[in-house]
Amino acid sequence: MNGARPCAARLSSFNGTATMTTHSVRRTPSRVLRNLHDRIRIPQQLSRAGQTPFEVIAEDEIVSLRHYPPAGPVRADRQPIVIVPPLAVNMLIYDLFPERSLVTFLRDQGYPLYLIDWGRPTRRHAHYRLATYLTRFMPEMLRKVRAHSGHRRLTLHGWSLGAMLSYAYTALGDPDIDRLVLLGPPCDYHAKGMQNRRLAAPLKTLQNTTGWGVHRSPRVLWHVPGWANALGFKLMSPGTTLRGYTQLLRRLDDREFVAAHATNAAFLDDMVAYPGGVMQDIVQYLVTDNVLAHGRLPIHGSPARLADIRTRVLMVIGDKDPIITPQASRRLIELMAHADCEMIEVPGGHMSIVSGSAAPTEIWPRVAAWLAAD
Repeated sequence: MNGARPCAARLSSFNGTATMTTHSVRRTPSRVLRNLHDRIRIPQQLSRAGQTPFEVIAEDEIVSLRHYPPAGPVRADRQPIVIVPPLAVNMLIYDLFPERSLVTFLRDQGYPLYLIDWGRPTRRHAHYRLATYLTRFMPEMLRKVRAHSGHRRLTLHGWSLGAMLSYAYTALGDPDIDRLVLLGPPCDYHAKGMQNRRLAAPLKTLQNTTGWGVHRSPRVLWHVPGWANALGFKLMSPGTTLRGYTQLLRRLDDREFVAAHATNAAFLDDMVAYPGGVMQDIVQYLVTDNVLAHGRLPIHGSPARLADIRTRVLMVIGDKDPIITPQASRRLIELMAHADCEMIEVPGGHMSIVSGSAAPTEIWPRVAAWLAAD
């Protein structure tokens, strides 16, 4: 893209987060016991997640492509948006509550809307690596999007590791990626505040002194089950997790609050496994070698560079994100030197920037305005 301008950070203007209000009800033992029973035994009946209808239009092994049919007319001037989730999460994060559903919001803006569901890998999929997703699954799924929508030009919308997959795929040379929306994009894994940065030095020392590296061990040994990812996600913000359960105990008489807790848990308690080969790549290329911060891709021998990205980019970062810190994301600014890029920083953490209580009013409309701009 000619005439690209450097990224400019703009701080979000909103303060705080929206809070859920409920009707005051008298606390009774029968109501508390019924809500406690339902929360423990039948949480799926309380959950309000995953209510937006979709159709599966393509599959490749465990990966599938969702299309969200429009609720009204699709505007001819709006190119398809493809949501690229991170690995290891279930897709409910994008359709958490009816009033906090990103897929519903984007669909109702008139965009042809698609989502790549990475599926649920088991130990049988230990051979999957980051290159598998970037050079096999993504090209195939985007080919299906183009055939189904009739559009060549696409927008990729990625969160967390999905943001990395989005910009890394673009760097590989697809000329028809028109825009990138990157929420909490990882880049510099050695940046201040990154919780795994302390692993880099001992891993590098071990590699240099013994010649051993993670890729020299069997991939299946690196398989990380979904329950371990769920536990790790919660331990990133243990105070928030503890407060959630404390509030649940205090408000067991409040059916709406109990349902909201079950809805959040439908996502947080049901994470997905990392394939062994992917975990090896994360530990070696991202954590140890920090290749992204040097402008390279986590694919062995790839000549592509982040400087090859020449598209329009919107970065959204949370100022209190403990998983991908603002410093870790900002490194992208100088590496995507040829991109037409804008960055906004908003109050919140890693999950709240994609589906937090304030996102529908304070984040999503800003993204929509950027998408609609010429």
